[in-house]
Amino acid sequence: AGMRFFLQYVGCFFAFFSTGFLIISTWTDCWMVNADDSLEVSTKCRGLWWECVTNVFDGIQTCDEYDSIFAEHPVKLVLTRAMMITADILAGLGFLFLVLGLDCVKFLPDEPLIKLRICLVSGVMLLIAGLPGITGSLWYAVDVYVERSSLVFHNVFLGIQYKFGWSCWLGMAGSLGCFLSGALLTCCMYVFRETGSGRLHSAYSLRKGYSSAGTIVTNVHLPSVQTATAKMYAVDTRV
Repeated sequence: AGMRFFLQYVGCFFAFFSTGFLIISTWTDCWMVNADDSLEVSTKCRGLWWECVTNVFDGIQTCDEYDSIFAEHPVKLVLTRAMMITADILAGLGFLFLVLGLDCVKFLPDEPLIKLRICLVSGVMLLIAGLPGITGSLWYAVDVYVERSSLVFHNVFLGIQYKFGWSCWLGMAGSLGCFLSGALLTCCMYVFRETGSGRLHSAYSLRKGYSSAGTIVTNVHLPSVQTATAKMYAVDTRV
């Protein structure tokens, strides 16, 4: 039981921070940052939804939102948005299910086997959430790196060159955390589910046996109460 509690709390810890990292990474503006900051007086960051420019000297930030989501955007941007939003939703649901499955939460306190199954479902959801998260983050990062490398290889200088920023790194970290949390809640908790299921079945069989035995003993020692009318009918029958 102690090891099961430990795994639940460790999985909850990683799930909480991983979900937070994924959400922050999706809605922040530093997926791409200018790589030539030594020659610039401002830092330029591009996110999935807007682009921001921060002055190095006074720290004033100006942000411009992209066009409507119905406008034409690069495939990289559209697919990364879709995958990150999917990862956010799945990770959030997985974390909520995990909270309900914790033994310290007073939800279905008399059903420990159901709570273990809830933890298993949470682990599966977190594993699935990590897949679109890591795919979107890595694809975006690799695409930025390939684009920059191709420009350098062809000696093309457009004034601003980008590298992937901390939002992209945060998305990778959140996805890896989802994988770790999901692995703890599925692979390790499965062993405890089998053990807990056997104990619950044994306890139920034992209680059922005691109940049946008590019923039999009660029926055996139950005194036969006969009324006067019943005795009269018995005598008439024997006659």
